[in-house]
Amino acid sequence: MSDDAPSNDGFAFRSQVRAGGERVLAFLTREYRHSDGATWAARLAAGEVEVRGVPASGHEVLRAGDVVVWHRPPWREQAAPLDYAALLEDEALVAVSKPSGLPTLPGAGFLTHTLLTQVRLRYPGASPLHRLGRGTSGVVLFARTGEAGAALSRAWREHEVRKVYRAVGAGVPEWDTLDIRTPIGPVPHPRLGSVFAASPAGKASRSVAAVRERRAGQTLFDVEIHTGRPHQIRIHLAAAGHPLVDDPLYGVGGLPLPDLPGLPGDLGYLLHAWTLQFRHPLTGQEVRVEAPPPPGLRCG
Repeated sequence: MSDDAPSNDGFAFRSQVRAGGERVLAFLTREYRHSDGATWAARLAAGEVEVRGVPASGHEVLRAGDVVVWHRPPWREQAAPLDYAALLEDEALVAVSKPSGLPTLPGAGFLTHTLLTQVRLRYPGASPLHRLGRGTSGVVLFARTGEAGAALSRAWREHEVRKVYRAVGAGVPEWDTLDIRTPIGPVPHPRLGSVFAASPAGKASRSVAAVRERRAGQTLFDVEIHTGRPHQIRIHLAAAGHPLVDDPLYGVGGLPLPDLPGLPGDLGYLLHAWTLQFRHPLTGQEVRVEAPPPPGLRCG
């Protein structure tokens, strides 16, 4: 592949209209905020947008139930590590170790450079049962059958899946174990409108952090999460006064940093999904999957 060759074959993004009365150009500008009206006007002029089976000019008035399709041409995706390690494999499940820097699912300009695409090259039809942030490494569990997926999704909802992470936080706490219950919900963000962070109005959340190793100005934590809020460990350790070292988004208190805040997908911090423990949907036996931590997250 040449340096300027596209990484993918393009993609059709579909959005259904909930309430009619809005023109196509206004709908696109509101629905996809990564591009302004002039950019969408150019895409409409190039014939990339379709409504009711025909190319749209942008002036059409949409009806409730219409589907607006943006045929994005092939593009060159940002580089990402594409290798992963298989940790468990049988007829029902596959568990892999995701590298930091590889998105779990398509989005934010990533399509083929995602764990989902790479895993499906080897395990067609595999569906992820959860997701990790782009900067987080470690265990991701996929279902290979609908029955396995339904059983494990139910176990997740009923809090029967145990998840332990490794993280490096700033500072050294006096405590050895801390039960963190800071609520998590959307708060204002100058670039995105809102992001998830510590919020009194947020949803109930629980993490239990345990000190594994105290270092010079830093601490290695094991963190077991009992809820699955977005960026929960990053927010909870920051709310406890120990934000992840080099986290570009969250500071002490669990809120976005006030000066030039980063984005949720920015990299730099050390966070690893270390172990995942669950009951196998076919055998009923307890299974513990472990992804060896990267060097910065090992003890000693």
